[in-house]
Amino acid sequence: MLIPSIDLMGGKIVQLVQGEKKALEFDDFEEWIGRFANYPLVQLIDLDAAIGTGNNRALLERFTARLPCQVGGGIRSLDDATEILSRGARRIILGSVLVYENKINVAAAEQFARQFGSDRLTFAVDSKSGKVAIKGWREVTSISPAEMMQALESYCGAFLYTHVDTEGLMKGIPLEVVRALRAVTSRQLIVAGGITSQEEVNQLD
Repeated sequence: MLIPSIDLMGGKIVQLVQGEKKALEFDDFEEWIGRFANYPLVQLIDLDAAIGTGNNRALLERFTARLPCQVGGGIRSLDDATEILSRGARRIILGSVLVYENKINVAAAEQFARQFGSDRLTFAVDSKSGKVAIKGWREVTSISPAEMMQALESYCGAFLYTHVDTEGLMKGIPLEVVRALRAVTSRQLIVAGGITSQEEVNQLD
C-alpha cells in the first residue's frame, strides 16, 4: 500500500533532501488535498515542530478534515497528542519522545499506549548510518532500529522506518535492510527513504 506524505515547514508544503536541503516548496494546499483524496491513509509531518523551530498546527485541520491522516512532528507529551487527535488525526506518530538520555524510553511508550490505545500510535524509527536519529534527524543515538522495534512493538500499531541516508535522493532504498527489520516485528511496517520504482513498492508490499 502506498502512503503519500505531506511535509509542512514555514506554513508551506516542502520536500527536503535528507532532512536538510529544501528541494521543493508549495502553498497550493487544495491541489495536494485533491491529489491524495483517494488514498486510505496520508502521512502529515510538521517539520518545524520536529526540529523545535515552531509548528504548523494551525494548518493541520485543513488536511485532517478532508484526508485520513497520521500526523507526526514534535509530539512529545500527552497534551500534544490529545491536541493533534482532537484536530482530526486518525493516528499520531511518535519519535523523539521514545528516546531519553540515549536509551529507549519504554515508560513513555507505555504511557501513550495506555492513554490512547496502541492502534492509534505509529512509532517513528529514523535511521542514519545504522543508528536511530531523533529531533528532526539532528541527533544520532547509539540505538539500532532493530533494538528499538523489539523493545517497543507491544505499545504501537505500526512502525514508520525512514532510511535517512537515502531520503530525498531518489536512488532507491536498501531492501535488505528493510527485510531484516520486517523479521523483527509483527507490527505494520511503513517504509520511507528514497523509494523510486514500482518494483520496489511491489517488493515492499
